[in-house]
Amino acid sequence: MRQRRRAGSSCSAMEMSTQGENLRLRREIGLISAVSLIAGTMIGSGIFMSPEWVLHYTGSLAGSLLIWAACGLLAMFGALSYAELGTLIKESGGDYIYILRNFGSLPAFLFAYTSVIVVRPAGVAAISLSFAEYAVAPFYPGCSSPQSAVKCTAAACILFLAIINCLSVRLATAIMNLFTFAKLLALLVIVVGGVVLLVNGQTQSFQNAFQNTNAGIGSIGVAFYQGLWSYDGWNNLNFVTEELQKPEVNLPRAVMIAIPLVTCLYLLVNVSYFAAMTPTELLSSGAVAISWGNKVLGSWMWLISLSVAVSSLGSANGTLFTGGRTCYIAAREGHMPDVLSMAHVQRLTPSPALIFTSAVALIMIIPGSFSSIVNFFSFTAWIFYGMTITCLLYLKIKKPELPRSYKVPILIPIIVLMASFYLVLAPIIDQPQIEFLYVILFILSGVLVYFPLIRYRCHCRFLQRLTLHLQLLLEVAPIEKNV
Repeated sequence: MRQRRRAGSSCSAMEMSTQGENLRLRREIGLISAVSLIAGTMIGSGIFMSPEWVLHYTGSLAGSLLIWAACGLLAMFGALSYAELGTLIKESGGDYIYILRNFGSLPAFLFAYTSVIVVRPAGVAAISLSFAEYAVAPFYPGCSSPQSAVKCTAAACILFLAIINCLSVRLATAIMNLFTFAKLLALLVIVVGGVVLLVNGQTQSFQNAFQNTNAGIGSIGVAFYQGLWSYDGWNNLNFVTEELQKPEVNLPRAVMIAIPLVTCLYLLVNVSYFAAMTPTELLSSGAVAISWGNKVLGSWMWLISLSVAVSSLGSANGTLFTGGRTCYIAAREGHMPDVLSMAHVQRLTPSPALIFTSAVALIMIIPGSFSSIVNFFSFTAWIFYGMTITCLLYLKIKKPELPRSYKVPILIPIIVLMASFYLVLAPIIDQPQIEFLYVILFILSGVLVYFPLIRYRCHCRFLQRLTLHLQLLLEVAPIEKNV
């Protein structure tokens, strides 16, 4: 049986050792791929589907734009805080590894349990469903697409991305770079179309922009959920730190390039939507980008459907790429079955973890819908974002002597922590729903799993035999940390 390498192990090689049989994941993510991973995951289906929901909960055009700007600023603050954590703790795993190193095993397991079983697969499932909606729509003009066709297409999307990610890290990042370039072009088309409309005098939607603004704390909180869904992915680079070239330099640099770029594009795209449609028209639109395409592009509207499908596919690829790493790192630390911590002996990809994440995502598309998954995902994610930011504040106050290649002002993580408290508590206080209780109960149910299986190691021999058989079947082996 394998022996686990704990935090003290040091590995400088980036691939299979020439003197032994130990495996290490290669550092194949450069600055361009790092920017693509952040921007490519952030720019998914959200900007094409969430604007109507943000407007619905804020009630006014100006309130909607303020929410989009505030979401971008919050994502930037959060990413800068995570960048300092990533340069202090140069291990993959993101939130999981930071919570583990600062608060111990139980809180880290609760994050891994929730993230691996629900949050990451839910993200992949929601984005795949968005891809399927737009990919199937042209085949059913004038009517709603059958749910069976949508869900089968979403399943095919997940299977395709799972195969790509299991085959090669380089292939997965190359596809990510290509899709990021394509989706940036698509957003630029919408921005240019909006500029043309504004120059031609279509500014009636911007009159009385603050009229009917809804300032309720619960409504603003849910509006933030919908907006932040479009920014989700701002912390994805922290999950692959061991595969990033020069993380102490490229991690903060990629954040400072990607997030301001995405924020500016999102604001300009929303302005373009409002230039083409009145708030009432936007609210009644089932797919904002399609409605914009019908008004502005006419017969070329199919370009928007194609762009949204490509954008969603690229975002799902980035979410699966990092979600598989969360599962793999948790298994490497003993919080998941051993086989999930292994990598393919030739391709050096964490294929068991990727396969497991894909399988759970496939299950989730059966009963899931886009809006319900978004709210569940956002509420759960911000509970753990707040916990991770607390790790950074703890290190800043208790261990200021630790060497830091990058340092964020302490006010920034404090703002993010306050925002996380607001985003978790505001909807519960103002608009209590039973789903929020289900989320909390699910997280706490991890305690019942932790003590018998993790703390006291109550494992049956059947699992050991199953691990050995899976190891032979999948051609995988234990790997070393690349730190």
